[in-house]
Amino acid sequence: MRICVNYPVTTGRLVLRTALDWERDVEPTTSSSTQAWFDVEVTGPTLELKPCLRDGATVHWAKGTNYVLTQYERDRALWPYFFGDESGHVSDVLQVAFDGVTRAIRVYHPPGYDQNPLRRFPVLYMQDGKNLFFPEEAFAGNEWRVDETMDRLDRMNAIRKCVVVGIAPGDRMREYTKPGYDDYGRFVVEKLKPLVDQHVRTRPEPNATVVMGSSLGGVAALHLGWKWPHVFGRVAAMSSTFGVFDDLFERIANEPKKDLLVYLDSGWPKDNFEATNAMRDLLLHKGFRLGVDLLQFSFPEGLHDEDSWAARIHLPFQFFFGRAWLAQRGDV
Repeated sequence: MRICVNYPVTTGRLVLRTALDWERDVEPTTSSSTQAWFDVEVTGPTLELKPCLRDGATVHWAKGTNYVLTQYERDRALWPYFFGDESGHVSDVLQVAFDGVTRAIRVYHPPGYDQNPLRRFPVLYMQDGKNLFFPEEAFAGNEWRVDETMDRLDRMNAIRKCVVVGIAPGDRMREYTKPGYDDYGRFVVEKLKPLVDQHVRTRPEPNATVVMGSSLGGVAALHLGWKWPHVFGRVAAMSSTFGVFDDLFERIANEPKKDLLVYLDSGWPKDNFEATNAMRDLLLHKGFRLGVDLLQFSFPEGLHDEDSWAARIHLPFQFFFGRAWLAQRGDV
């Protein structure tokens, strides 16, 4: 297996250490100031390893848990970091104005973002931004724990790291329903995303841009993806109130299928279960395929609240950013 380690080396050189012998350096077959290529043989089901930065007699081990290769995995690219905090960080509140409305934005940067400038990241745009990161901001003090979940999935080697942009609405009822979600969508597409792409190391293409929300926020997310699929190639709509304050059923039924990946879920019995199932079946009728470009789950006794959404956000995160899912789709 070929391993490509990406890191801007200023002093020293990149080597690998593996579970075959944690004390022995594995030297690269080829290297430059920003990359080192290694040939690694995985003889068992898995092999643990870590990139190291050797500077003379000093060896700096990559931060975080060990990388784990599997025997039948494809070639792997790694973006380690050797210094700094092993947790992601959330920005201060940023005020972004558009068409006379100012909205509060927070941005989660994954672990190693500041330390390894070679890497660019997919971006997840999430509605109801005040409920995502901090209990003191969240509804009834219950947050989604987005940063903690992202950090944990990263330590598990379960996903590729991403940036999360939390958007607090100015007027939630208007902005997440018809016709107000058109103006809200224009804010995200014309103002916010260009701003994020300018100031954050993003991958701006649609297959690396996700929009997500719950309840009315899920309606807004699917509206944004359906209307601007050239911007948002992935959509997650949790516990969504489809068909109440929107025209999504009519539009999806009468418009051509869009190039999207869609995640839907709901609790049962009182968490928009029937509306979610109806949307699933409409998308299947339009040509979406379960397990390919559509994933849907139902949760017995799932409630319409932040704790329930926090408990299951790892599922859409893995669908969109999970290593095996990305490999299956051929995503870079």
